[in-house]
Amino acid sequence: MKIGIIGLPNVGKSTLFQALTKKQVDTSNYPFATIDPNVGVVQVPDDRLEKLAALSHSKKIVPAIIEFVDIAGLVRGAAEGEGLGNKFLSHIHEVDAICHIVRAFENENIVHVSGKPNPLSDIETIKTELALKDMETINKIKEKISREAKAGKKEAVEMLSALENFEKIPKNVAEQYQLLSFKPTLYAFNISSKANLPLPDLPNAISLDIGQENDISAMSENEKKELGVESELPKLIKAAYELLGLITFFTTGEDETRAWTIPSGSTAKRAGRAIHSDFEEKFIRADIIFWEKLTEAGSWAKARELGRLRSEGKEYAVKDGDVIEFKI
Repeated sequence: MKIGIIGLPNVGKSTLFQALTKKQVDTSNYPFATIDPNVGVVQVPDDRLEKLAALSHSKKIVPAIIEFVDIAGLVRGAAEGEGLGNKFLSHIHEVDAICHIVRAFENENIVHVSGKPNPLSDIETIKTELALKDMETINKIKEKISREAKAGKKEAVEMLSALENFEKIPKNVAEQYQLLSFKPTLYAFNISSKANLPLPDLPNAISLDIGQENDISAMSENEKKELGVESELPKLIKAAYELLGLITFFTTGEDETRAWTIPSGSTAKRAGRAIHSDFEEKFIRADIIFWEKLTEAGSWAKARELGRLRSEGKEYAVKDGDVIEFKI
């Protein structure tokens, strides 16, 4: 699953990506420092893994991951190709959700494409460009299926009807055509130690000092302890993970303790597919216990002895934090 980092130029996108992934990317202070998207794999922080691994004396720990994609800055007019906008907008089609970085502080030494940062106005600029690109996509789709609708094809008639009201386009249609405006969005306000601007009240929003986060990411664990600093990036990563509608279940044993990623609401049978396609086909049942109950018991054998393991069928709805042993 991929999260696209977007925003106006020079708002901290590449700096955040660098802090998240520890990759050295071009963070120069000028527009369009990033042209081709950088892609980085990021571990999802999860304290439960360490506790389960300690219980099982695991040789290896495998965390859940998500991908962050650093997409070049968009500007007003991007939908018409301004600032190489069409190329950059196409990169957003390929991600599952958006992390929209918004600069929320003043600093005359950092260039702003509109002259001065304004969080609400800057957000609207990006939203407008995404909507304009979507309208272009929708008009092309309408042209294609209108001929089928005239020929009496029921599916085409229904699709035309679904596309008539942009704001009420069904989720499945938006996903089918990768419409940009409908992608789940997390707003990350880039603040500073001074000269911060008022922030709009938005859902799925967090604030962090991206420059400071980049400095912290370069420190050793000992340096962080000595200075008494702690990164806020885990909050961002977890918020992005939840934004995608994902949950984690675990498998644990001497060889490894692993976090597995599945969509929220997945059945035990669907969870088996995350491990191997054969698991879904050959699924018989699963022994399941919540991770905390397993650590309280002290071992899988003790949990079984205490009757804390549940035997569940293929339609069981997996909960975040379940530890599963599949029977195939």
